[in-house]
Amino acid sequence: MTSTETEVTERVRKSIKNSGMAQREVAHHIGLDETKLSKALNGTRRFHPQELTDLADITGVTVNWLLSGSDETHGPSVPPPARILPTKHREDSEHAQKRRAIIEAAWWLLARRGYSAVRIADIAYACDMSTAAIHYYFSTKREIFAETLRYSIKLAFDRQIAELHTITDPVRRLKRLIELQLPAGERGSAEFSIWLQTWADVAVDGSGKENHAQGYRRWYKTVEDAILQGQESGVFVDIPSDQLAMELTSVVDGLGIKVLTGILTADQMYSHIESFIDRNIVLSQGSSA
Repeated sequence: MTSTETEVTERVRKSIKNSGMAQREVAHHIGLDETKLSKALNGTRRFHPQELTDLADITGVTVNWLLSGSDETHGPSVPPPARILPTKHREDSEHAQKRRAIIEAAWWLLARRGYSAVRIADIAYACDMSTAAIHYYFSTKREIFAETLRYSIKLAFDRQIAELHTITDPVRRLKRLIELQLPAGERGSAEFSIWLQTWADVAVDGSGKENHAQGYRRWYKTVEDAILQGQESGVFVDIPSDQLAMELTSVVDGLGIKVLTGILTADQMYSHIESFIDRNIVLSQGSSA
């Protein structure tokens, strides 16, 4: 095992310890055989990207921290500023774990039912807590809603950091970046639903505008940086990167809404986006930049 892999393993071990959960609980929550987790922690197997993403989710850290020891290190995906990640509080591991449980339960409920249909009592029931306990951590439902967007940003960032650093080809990297954000499967659809509800909320109520804008800027900058890398490698067209990023993110947003409303499938959405990238961003053979 290399020194870097040893450092990652040590940070995983530390994140599990600080979470307040036993190793077997963590293994159960992320759907990983306890023996496999033990082998990874002992250095006899490597953590897979999805395992790192799940570990970061359940222990409350980021994949960037697990890989580098910092949330400020720049890699193939733009690290979000701390203010748009789940809010950190000075509290012990037990309270931090309960706070994460509330946010995750609320995230699923809000994604599936919508903001107006979910009550604090519903969140409390899903967490097996009292409504008073929920209010101990969060004053209002709107505060919880804001945190679910930050949680969505963290989930996206973790996936990107876990996978994109292994992809060197700019075309594959850009396509994989977009693929990681598709509203596919339960989690992907839930994440996109939170974004869609946030857009609708900002359109009629400006209170969450800054929270949304900061999170969206992070996503837009990640796409633009991936385009810039392709341009520097000479495989993407020589059109202003911000213009291409605006067009590509707009296509993703619009098609994502069509998937959530049943007009398209996630596979059809990706096929359209892949075609858009090939036609408008990837430099055609025989062309000059």
